[in-house]
Amino acid sequence: MIDPFPAIAEAPAAGKTAELFADIRATVGVRVVSLVWRHLATVDGALPWAWRAVKPLYLQGMADRAVVDFRRDMALPTLGSLAGPEPASVDAVLASYDHSNTVNLFALGALVARLRGDAAPEGTVEQGPRLPAPDVDLPPLASEVDVPTDAWQRVLRLNHFGDRPEPLILASMYRHLAHAPSFLQRLEAALTPVQADGSLERAILGNRRAAHQRARVLARAIPADRPQLAEEIEASVSAFVEHAIGKMVTICRAVRVARGNLSS
Repeated sequence: MIDPFPAIAEAPAAGKTAELFADIRATVGVRVVSLVWRHLATVDGALPWAWRAVKPLYLQGMADRAVVDFRRDMALPTLGSLAGPEPASVDAVLASYDHSNTVNLFALGALVARLRGDAAPEGTVEQGPRLPAPDVDLPPLASEVDVPTDAWQRVLRLNHFGDRPEPLILASMYRHLAHAPSFLQRLEAALTPVQADGSLERAILGNRRAAHQRARVLARAIPADRPQLAEEIEASVSAFVEHAIGKMVTICRAVRVARGNLSS
């Protein structure tokens, strides 16, 4: 089966790609480069252009300000308690993805809006203080061969929650959490009821709509020039914004609340 979103791994990256990955880590404030950037690195010329276009949104706190406003009214499904004596790596993974996915949702959503010619006709792009990025180490990004079969199958089942019947992208957060199989088991049990009653989907869709409107305003801060690869970049980035990132922003935040790490 051909992966529709191949990616360059961080460790073997070299030359300009390695430099861009390092800049992304330093700018976003995370230890790992998100899959969307690693995928764009496979398309000649896409990563340098896309990162140059959105980097000011991170540096000047524009995306961060949008996150603060978004979280104020964010809808979350109600999960049962997920508090427990899991390894510290579980909360490290959740904190890291809660930060990076949500900031990326606005920066990349703005990029998609600009490429589609859908920037808001009016609205002020506000700057704000940068949100502190979690200074945590993450476990390795697991593949099928790295974990027991039942853990990997649970990763695949979890990935269907809140997405289309056959998701195109495997959310990296679940791959990091695959090294904590007991937590994955409890996580599946907690998400199954809200997936079944539709409250997870309603929260995800509502949050995506709210984020989209804010991203359209942010798009005003991105230069209007269109690269030759505009359609390819837009198709790739929009798949992440509307599916993998779009669903995991809500899921991760709800899980952190259920862990007792955040107030609802």
